Amino acid sequence: QVHLAESGGGLVQVGDSLRLSCVASGGTSNSYAMAWFRQVRGKEREFVAAIRWPNGAQYYADALKGRFTMSKDNARKTVYLQMTSLKPENTAVYYCARLSSPITSTIRAGGRYQYWGHGTQVTVSS
Repeated sequence: QVHLAESGGGLVQVGDSLRLSCVASGGTSNSYAMAWFRQVRGKEREFVAAIRWPNGAQYYADALKGRFTMSKDNARKTVYLQMTSLKPENTAVYYCARLSSPITSTIRAGGRYQYWGHGTQVTVSS
């Protein structure tokens, strides 16, 4: 059983920065991926970023690469999403997810992830 808990969302202004956190508990696998997805009400869920264990490979949505950066703290079992130069179109609920035994070809596919947090709201005001 894996439990994921996101935090760090809030209301910010255009151009601000924000760091989201996701703390994981449970799980025994040594091969998995942790990812961030986001969803706007009425829109499809979309991939943001992911990190793969044990090699640490990172993956980003093309449109966000350079502004959003993912990192991990193995001791704290926590992953982070550092968001900079925020824009109104970044407003969404951001979800943390975990995928066991990932393969590169599907690591961006939310439908393949087995565990999800409840999400944290990010609102960017213009």
